[in-house]
Order: sequence, then C-alpha cells, then structure tokens
Amino acid sequence: MTAAPPSPLTPTPAPRRSASRNIIVVMLGTLGSRLSGIVRQLIINAFPPALTDAFFLATRVPNTLRELLAEGALVNAFIPVYKSLDEGERRRLAQAFSGVLIGVNLLLMALGILAAPAIAGLLVPPGSQISFELVVYMTRLLVPFLMLISLSAIAMGLLNADEHFRESSFAPVAFNLASIAVLLLVPQTSTWLALGWLIGGFAQLLVQLPALNRFGLLPIPALKTHPAMRRVLNNMAPFTLTAGARQILNFYVQRLLSSGQYPLGTVTGYNNAEALFTLANGLFVVSPALAYFPRFAQHAADRDWAGFRALTLQALRLVTFLAAPTSALLVALSGQAVSIFNTGRTFDAAKFQAGSGILEGWALALVPWAINTILLRTFYARERVREAVTVSAVGFVAEVLLYRLLTPVFGYFGFGLATTLAGVGVSVALFALYRRRLGFPLRPLLLHLARVLPLAVVAGLVAWGVARVLPAPGRLLPGLLGLVVAGGAGGAAYLGLALALRLPELNGVLARVGRKRK
Repeated sequence: MTAAPPSPLTPTPAPRRSASRNIIVVMLGTLGSRLSGIVRQLIINAFPPALTDAFFLATRVPNTLRELLAEGALVNAFIPVYKSLDEGERRRLAQAFSGVLIGVNLLLMALGILAAPAIAGLLVPPGSQISFELVVYMTRLLVPFLMLISLSAIAMGLLNADEHFRESSFAPVAFNLASIAVLLLVPQTSTWLALGWLIGGFAQLLVQLPALNRFGLLPIPALKTHPAMRRVLNNMAPFTLTAGARQILNFYVQRLLSSGQYPLGTVTGYNNAEALFTLANGLFVVSPALAYFPRFAQHAADRDWAGFRALTLQALRLVTFLAAPTSALLVALSGQAVSIFNTGRTFDAAKFQAGSGILEGWALALVPWAINTILLRTFYARERVREAVTVSAVGFVAEVLLYRLLTPVFGYFGFGLATTLAGVGVSVALFALYRRRLGFPLRPLLLHLARVLPLAVVAGLVAWGVARVLPAPGRLLPGLLGLVVAGGAGGAAYLGLALALRLPELNGVLARVGRKRK
C-alpha cells in the first residue's frame, strides 16, 4: 500500500541528528561560554568592590527584563508553536514575532531609562555602603542591553528549533570575548564596565546572523499579525509571570545583601557564587535540556506519547547522572572554587565567605534543579504552560519564606538550603502532574537515583579528604590546586564506581568515544 503524500500543512522536519551529538555540541558551547564568563568575572573582580557591587546590582535590571521577555520565555514558548507549522508559516510567524518584540523592547528601554532611580531605590536600601547614584547611572547605560539580547534570543530560538545548535551555543562565547577585550583595553571606570556589557550583547547577536542567513532562517521583522501569534503569547504569559516571580526573589536577595547587615563585597561574592553555579548548571543541566527540547516538541506535535515518556526518562537519567557528582564536588570544594576569583595580593574575607557559603548551599540544589529543568520543558513542549508555572510560582513563594526562616540560622548557607528544599517540593508536584496526564515509569528513575546519589556522596567525601591535606583556599593558586587535585580525585572515584556498576549513561559516552576513534 502506497503512503499518502504529505499535506501542504505538514511541518517540514529539520534533518534528524544524533541526540548525543546535539547534546555534546551544546555542552561544548556552554563550556566555552561559562569558562570565558569565569575569565570575564575574574577581570571584573580586579575592579574596586564599590564599583563591582554597583555594577552587579545594575545588571539585575536588564537581566530581569531579559528573563521576562527574551531567552527563556521566548524559546520555551516559541519552539513548540513553530514546530507545528509548515515552512512558509514558520517564516511568517518569525517575521511577525520579531517585529512585535522589537516594538515592545523600544518601549521598555524608554521606561527603564526614565525609571532608573526608582529601580535603583528597590535595590539599594537606605544606609547601604553602595552608591545609589552610581547604580542609577549604570542602570541607564545597561538598559539597551535588553534589545540586543532579545534579538539574540530570537536567533537562538530559530536555530534551536531546526536543531542547528552549534552557532547558537557558541554565541555567548562571543559576548564574553568582546566584553573581556573591552575590560582589558579601557580604563577601569563605571562607564566602560557597562559599555563592555553592551558591546558583548551586540557581538552575541552578530555572530548568529550568518548562520540564520545560511539556513534560510533570517527573518525580516514586520509589524503584522499571525494566527499562531496568540498561541505563542499564551505560552509566554504564564512563563513570564513565573520569571517575574523569580526576579522578584532576586531583587529581594540583592536588596538584603546590599543592606548594612552585610559588609562591602558581599554582592560581588554572591555573583561569584552565581557564576560558578551557572557554569555547572548550564553545562550539565541546561545544555542537555536545550538539546532535548526540540524533540520533546516534535513528539508532542506528533502526539507520540510513548516516545515522549521514553525521552523524558532518558533526559532525566542523563542530567541526574551528570548533576549528582557535580553537586557533591561543589559542596566539598566551594572554598576552592570561589578562590579562583582572588587574583589580587590582598584577601577580601567578606567576598570569600559570601561566595563560598552561598555556593556550598546552592550546590545541594543542583539535582532538584536538574529534574525540574527537564520536567518543565515537557510541559512547555505540550503547551501546558499554566500547570508548570503555577507550580513554579508556588515554589518561588516558598523559597522566599524559607530564606526568611533559614538565613538567620544558617547564614550564607541558608540561601542554598532554601533553594534546595523548594526545588524538591517543585519536583514532587511536577511529577504528580506529569503522571496524571501521561503516566511515567517512576521505578526505573528511582532505581537510577538510588545508585547515582550514593556514588556522588563517595566522590564528594574523596574530594573533601584530599582537600584537607592541600593548602587552605582563599587565593587563586591554592584554589586551582584544590579543584584540579581534589576535584580530579573525586571525579575519578565517581567514574570508576559508575564503570564498575555499568551505568548505561557512562557506557553510552564510552561507546560514542570508541566509535569516534575508529
């Protein structure tokens, strides 16, 4: 029997590539991005603490708007709708959506510049050692970053939807390299610190344009409507509300850290911990999630729920296999990790204590975050966004309440402990919603975690024991020595035990390496 020809409305699929190849490409791009970001953070740490604290507070404004409008909300809302359309409709949707986004960005930029004093007032409480006027000035310089990152997010969404991950994954490297060049070549002033950020955003957009043009994906923005636009906006709206709740939490934390309760340098220490956590989370959690997401969306468009469940289990096993040892090693070596930012001759105790304490707590949250990152994308792919964001919003409220309860008792460690407990609660709720709709083979995942988590604990203990005989952390060289020697010992212990137990995730990686050598 001859198969019927495809309907004109049937989506034109992108060439299928190996899922493992996509994951490796995204992870390599993320690794380059995060490592170059660490270098950029190192250079910024050489600036005076009064300047860096103000700068990191000012970056919260464009980063907040970026989360609300671009990157996460856009990519997660746009790809499932885009994948359900034929080639011509995809192009028209991209043109309409990019035109609307540019218009909204222009409006937000104007509002951000005018409202900079009010925004700075939310971040800098009375009595703070951080200059209010400096935060206002740098906020106004940084607001145009939103337009650059929003256009870059459109480019990323279009490339990722067709599984062209290389160009979009390495674009953040261009951001970091451009920023680093500016910071190294110009005076250490607030103006150039902010302009380096803007120039980096322009570079991130610019390097993706040739790929968009080569694959025929470059949209010409147009102020027009498209029937699928409502679906994208419906998906974006609840996600934006969730991202907004997350940013309210960030504002709360930044205001708390910039109060007179904590010494100067604490905000910079917090951002150092954040840079290291996002390195680990981006490499071992977000990268696989980005690579899997277009396939989740395609399974949902095809209503292939058996394949969808199988892909969910595969993704969860992989990210927890990677996140568990990383979490244990960061807990054991948090002091060594934040020491890499101390390139000067003097030891800034406030910056070190804040960074190491916050990172140690956040490291515990890595496995729950890994599970939530995958599960949330299964909801976005099915366009069941409201369920996911409702659970996430409740989780953020719980996290704020836990901050208030735990930080007075546990100090800096309480920030991460609150995130961990809230993350576990969100995981349980998302699993319940997922299983009610689709069913889920929970037993194989629990058996996997029962093997992986104890191995990670052993790796952390090995790293902690080796670190005890090495020089104390606090400066760059002892920090690097601890990460390489103690971290290497812990990582080797984890891999050796995983190999002995024949965990399929490790065997899959080894098999792929073997094929490459042949």
